[in-house]
Amino acid sequence: MARYTLSVLDQSPIAEGRSAADALADTLDLARHCDALGYRRYWVAEHHASPALGGAAPEALIGPIALATQQIRVGSGGIMLPHYSPFKVAETFALLSALAPNRIDLGLGRAPGGDMRTMLALQRDRSRRMPLDDFPSNLAELLAYFGEGLPEDHPFASLEDTLPSGGGMPAPWLLGSSMDSALWAAEAGLPYCFADFINRDGAPIAAEYRKRFTPSVHGEAPHVMVASWTIAADDSETAIRLGKPAAMLGALLHRNVLIPVPTLETAESWIADNPGALDARRRRAILGTPAEVHAELDAVAAEYEADEMMLVNIMADHDARKHSYSLVAGEYGLAKHGEAA
Repeated sequence: MARYTLSVLDQSPIAEGRSAADALADTLDLARHCDALGYRRYWVAEHHASPALGGAAPEALIGPIALATQQIRVGSGGIMLPHYSPFKVAETFALLSALAPNRIDLGLGRAPGGDMRTMLALQRDRSRRMPLDDFPSNLAELLAYFGEGLPEDHPFASLEDTLPSGGGMPAPWLLGSSMDSALWAAEAGLPYCFADFINRDGAPIAAEYRKRFTPSVHGEAPHVMVASWTIAADDSETAIRLGKPAAMLGALLHRNVLIPVPTLETAESWIADNPGALDARRRRAILGTPAEVHAELDAVAAEYEADEMMLVNIMADHDARKHSYSLVAGEYGLAKHGEAA
């Protein structure tokens, strides 16, 4: 049986009839819950202009989560680097590390986290679209602040000594769902988190990352974490039902229709009236009893040769989300730091 640690990705879902403030309160509550259960990491996502997801600024959420928890590592899943200057990200995460020493992860991605109009609105310079092909150079600059340092002749080299200190380095990760991200992670010697809940065909990509990995100050060996869509319930029928609000949300998003996370009743009614809508975009979803979830996670972990599995889901019912993570933790017998029993 594969051995891997378990972590959590929270997108701060905003349920129908509730507010972003409610969603963020749920995020803090779920983080405390997962910390007590023994999960290894708790990451929060960056999504913009979404009525369904409240986590527009993970850098603002990480500090409160870290202060509300005791042992779990807290991080970004991820910071969308094209929106920011590398130095600003370095300052922010050095400060977070000073706030919660040796518990901060810096997950980095290239995706916009929203549509093209939103991406333009996030830019300081709205006269043109920022090029995505400058991501590798921006990544290299950011990693230099937390690694071997910038070259002496770099115009920002003297700024390294001004970063907030005393908390150790945040642990940088690269996030992705394509070969580009895998190759960048391998070249930079970074641990790699693959979004299987977006692209279920990532095993060859993870294998290429392992093959091309170059040791660095950030890691001596390749390390793969796989983020998978996972809902556990007391019985299989309930788990499948709990997955319906996210299925409706995804189907409408595919049509560029944005809504809050629907209630179970809303989703079941909509799906009954639109039975073919869910066939447009099939993604892997692990739904079932704790034992069924365990077996499927083992299979995915074996497929990717994963060192960690990160569980993500979107539900309108916060108590059902908490119960899902409790059931998985109990099934695995999670111990301190989320080690699989």
